[in-house]
Amino acid sequence: MTSTEQLRAGEGTMAKSRGRWLALSVLVLAVLLVAVDATVLGLATPFLSEDLKPSGTQLLWIGDVYSFIIAGLLVSMGSLGDRIGRKKLLLTGAVAFGAVSVLNAYATSPEMMILARALLGVAGATLMPSTLALIRNIFHDPKERSLAIGIWGATASAGAAVGPVVGGFLLEHFWWGSVFLINLPVMAVLVVVGVKLLPESKNPVAGPWDLVSVGLSLVGIIALVYAVKEAATEGPTAMAGAAALLGLAALWAFVRRQFTLAAPLLDMRLFRHRGFSGAVLADLLTVFGLSGLVFFLSQFLQLVQGREPLEAGLAELPAAIGAVVTGLVAGRYARRYSVRSVVTGGLAAIGLALGALTLIDRSSGYPLLGASLLVVGLGAGFSFTVTADVILSSVPKEQAGSASAVSETAYELGAALGIALLGSIVTGAYRGFPVPAGVPAPVAEAAHESLGGAVEAARTLPGPTAEAVTTAAQHAFVDGLRLASGVGAAVLLATAVAAWFLLRGQQLADHVEH
Repeated sequence: MTSTEQLRAGEGTMAKSRGRWLALSVLVLAVLLVAVDATVLGLATPFLSEDLKPSGTQLLWIGDVYSFIIAGLLVSMGSLGDRIGRKKLLLTGAVAFGAVSVLNAYATSPEMMILARALLGVAGATLMPSTLALIRNIFHDPKERSLAIGIWGATASAGAAVGPVVGGFLLEHFWWGSVFLINLPVMAVLVVVGVKLLPESKNPVAGPWDLVSVGLSLVGIIALVYAVKEAATEGPTAMAGAAALLGLAALWAFVRRQFTLAAPLLDMRLFRHRGFSGAVLADLLTVFGLSGLVFFLSQFLQLVQGREPLEAGLAELPAAIGAVVTGLVAGRYARRYSVRSVVTGGLAAIGLALGALTLIDRSSGYPLLGASLLVVGLGAGFSFTVTADVILSSVPKEQAGSASAVSETAYELGAALGIALLGSIVTGAYRGFPVPAGVPAPVAEAAHESLGGAVEAARTLPGPTAEAVTTAAQHAFVDGLRLASGVGAAVLLATAVAAWFLLRGQQLADHVEH
């Protein structure tokens, strides 16, 4: 080869390398879109409640229907991307996400808001599996792919941290619908740039998209998640039992059907790979153990320690910073030491940090909380990045969409189970706190419903009595939070032990795929 030919070959390689990383920059925009949106509804809820005046049941559906739909459709959408093309699905979903965000912003009734959130879940289910599947097919060098997954995860962490800060700013200056409109510029850039930079990829022999399997997985997962949430809020009711039975029956039928199809929606043989199954299980249990902290921390910061929403959002930043830092180097450490060492170490670090949070009380200073959140972030960055890499590396690139969807579904199920079960622990510890004599029964009942209800109810009472009710409620809430942190710590430490055995011998590849 002449020097001119060598120069041209080198320029071609550099151009391809730049193209890969530019394509990744488009994919992380989609991750940012979903991560920010997942955090803003909680901030906007008090404002849209005042405007739309939903009933208690409608408010619950506004909060839950998005996660129900996205959990139920992830596997189906991942499989659809394998069939019609991941780029096509991603860009179509991004356009739909932006359009439905406008519908969310300008909803004029609770029913319209519930419909808009459900449609947003459909669009959101197309984005996350497509991004990971495209990373699997764009980056053939495993070391580059590990870094790309680390950047992908770091963006998700940064988006979750930035969302409350941006949302808090918008709510202070504009109306509640503005928090949904921030999706539009991100979506516009994603689509315009993605059309040019993203390569198309799909499974050339995927077969038809089985609609019966789509229906079974949708019904099964939604019914199961609903049953868990219903049981957590209302106790073991007949409705919760019926939903659980329906969900389990639908999922059993789904699994049976996959084994009979020539082109299954989800290849169940993937779970025979110990590394794949171990990584999925680790993700599910990690999110489960963390959910209590994530869900109740903002209430602790605002309603117990009296921080403003923006200050509370900033107080949670150390977790995101830690996740970004370790996510970017996790692949390198997994190769230098081992996959199971990095994942187990990350999970153990999260468990120990949650254990430290069992020491907090109403007057705890920020150093304990900030240091614990930083360690949680560092551990999560290591474990989530490496398990995502293991999941993608364990399957042929033609099945990357389905594998990514399984990983995302594990996150959703872990969050639903964690919020439901750990939430019931916090609620159980909270509802028994004693109220001072002379407090009217309706006021006491409202105070026992939630910490926010107690703060609101106390405003109707005389000064000393109001302070006594608020203090008792805060003490009870912190007791519940400490208990949930202890259970989460036990779950994470047990998961660390399980990961040590399940990921034995698992390695990240070093050779470039051709």
